Amino acid sequence: MKCIFRNKRIRAILSVVPGQESRFDDERSNYNLTEEKARRMKKMMGLDRHRVAPPGVCSSDLCVYGLQQLLNEGTLKKEEIGALLFVSQTPDYYLPPTSNVIQGRLGLGHDVVCLDLNQGCAGFVIGLMQAFMLLDMMDADKVVLLNGDTASKLVDKHNRITYPLIGDAGSVTVIERCAEENPVHLCLKMDGSRHRALIVPGGAFRTPSSPETLKLVEVEEGVVQSLEQIHMDGAAVFNFTLEDVPPQIEEVLSYSGNSRESIDFFLFHQPNQFILKQMADKMKIPQEKLPNNIVGIYGNSSSVSIPVNITHNCGKQLRNGALRVCLSGFGVGLTWGSMVMNLGPLATCRTVNYEAA
Repeated sequence: MKCIFRNKRIRAILSVVPGQESRFDDERSNYNLTEEKARRMKKMMGLDRHRVAPPGVCSSDLCVYGLQQLLNEGTLKKEEIGALLFVSQTPDYYLPPTSNVIQGRLGLGHDVVCLDLNQGCAGFVIGLMQAFMLLDMMDADKVVLLNGDTASKLVDKHNRITYPLIGDAGSVTVIERCAEENPVHLCLKMDGSRHRALIVPGGAFRTPSSPETLKLVEVEEGVVQSLEQIHMDGAAVFNFTLEDVPPQIEEVLSYSGNSRESIDFFLFHQPNQFILKQMADKMKIPQEKLPNNIVGIYGNSSSVSIPVNITHNCGKQLRNGALRVCLSGFGVGLTWGSMVMNLGPLATCRTVNYEAA
């Protein structure tokens, strides 16, 4: 799918990360790795530390914390919010929708549209698409997009493949109408025939939760998981990232009339440093234009990794001016979506630590 949105802009982005930081060197004893293997893995993947939510802290808590900050500082007013979109694969409940729960916690009006989107790595791009479409349909001027995931709860701490990469985070993005045409170009693709490449196979209704689905099994040396935790076909995901995503980047650049040189930053989902370096090399994008440092600082936070990438790497620039950017999210689904847009100046663009009340 390809489409263009006009007369819309992002007003503010706030990323929220848990204050609790876990370091790879301190976790190494969990993974049954020799010192040399751990050193190689750390260097290749760009591992150093990641953020992990404390027990009892959910994705919604991180998002509410950020949204409350924007309300308190006056960047956003409750009466301006026409819709609340919550994108996550770690909701509070099977039902009701977490967006309704958040609306109630914040005391928002009954006319606020509340929607949950079950999306992962491409969830920021898909959330923006949904926000733009809602603004075309509604008389409200602003939509609030909340992305949140606490995927550390879906991975065993002894799993050397996934646990060191996982990070928990939330983000709040305010999208509004604007007088300027400000075109946003989108390309989006999905392939459900490969859905098992990234999956939590147990615990829902296809394979209901049971003692068997909760049983931890060592599937290979240093990889322990249950059916209610994330299962990843690493080779399939790696091949998908390098074979399917680069052509889409070329497509969205052509569709928007841009070249690699006209884009200031390629702000992508952050699976790990190695994959991003490979992508930059394959697409002949200078490394400095495609940041790859987020996993080693915060971890891979699924749909929140693009907002964290933006606020961490471009916050100061976007508070003071505008950038021409290409956003791209790719992964679970399998889903891959890319956007080219002008971003900034923003009322706020920063990362904050979550502090429990």
